[in-house]
Amino acid sequence: MALPLLRRSDDDARARPAPGAPAGWDPRRELEELRDRLDRLMDSLWQPGDETLGSVLGWAPAVDVEEADDAWVVEAELPGIKEKDISIELHGTELSISGDIEERKRRGILRRSSRRVGRFDYRVNLPGISDTEEVRATLDQGVLTVHVPKPEHAKRRRIQIQKG
Repeated sequence: MALPLLRRSDDDARARPAPGAPAGWDPRRELEELRDRLDRLMDSLWQPGDETLGSVLGWAPAVDVEEADDAWVVEAELPGIKEKDISIELHGTELSISGDIEERKRRGILRRSSRRVGRFDYRVNLPGISDTEEVRATLDQGVLTVHVPKPEHAKRRRIQIQKG
């Protein structure tokens, strides 16, 4: 048995609130307000200079860690940063990349910003202690590349099977 389909015009559907909803309730407006509040919360966490979680902890850049036969290669995206603002340290097995990206001076009102500024910090533990004198770092087009040679005992080598 088929049931009849009750149709309403679009104007009629918009004029009536959903069943059980308070009069004047607009779910789209509430979602927009919720998104605005979340945006303000996230912005406040990452503002430099504020005594909030974001300024205390900083942020970590996007990083790739690659293991080659003879070295570990760490590539970090740091667009717009100068070499003098980056600190790279190798202590035991821990490689640390840190620094500051300063917010540039503005002439007008900043309406929206998604660039990362302020203190950044990235740490990775590499398997095996490396010779700190042989570590090399380059900064090219906003990508920092750190080349950490493996110690002799950690280098991969092929083992021949002997007859027995």
